Amino acid sequence: MNFGFFFGVFSFGVLTVVISMFVFVVQRFHYLMSLLCLEFMVLGLFLCSLGVYFCFEEGFLVFFLLSFGACEAALGLGLLVSLVRSHGSDFFCVVSMYEC
Repeated sequence: MNFGFFFGVFSFGVLTVVISMFVFVVQRFHYLMSLLCLEFMVLGLFLCSLGVYFCFEEGFLVFFLLSFGACEAALGLGLLVSLVRSHGSDFFCVVSMYEC
C-alpha cells in the first residue's frame, strides 16, 4: 500500500474543505459565492474519499458522493436562476420573507 499518496490526497482534501468553509463564512451574502464554496467542499470531500479509495479499495463512496455533488449543483443553479429572475440580484439582503 502506498500510504504517502493516501495522506497527500487526504490532507489536500481536508485543507480544501477547511478553506472553503472559511470562504463560505466570509462571503455569505452572495448566493453565487455560497454555491461555489459548497461545490468546493464537495470537491474536497471527493478528494478525501478518493484517498480512502486508493488506500482501502472501497469505491462505493466515491460514486455516491459524485452523484450527490451533481444533484446539488443542478439544484443550486436552478435556484440561482429563479432568484435572479425574480429579484434582479444574487444578494441575500434583497430577498425578504414578506415579498411573495
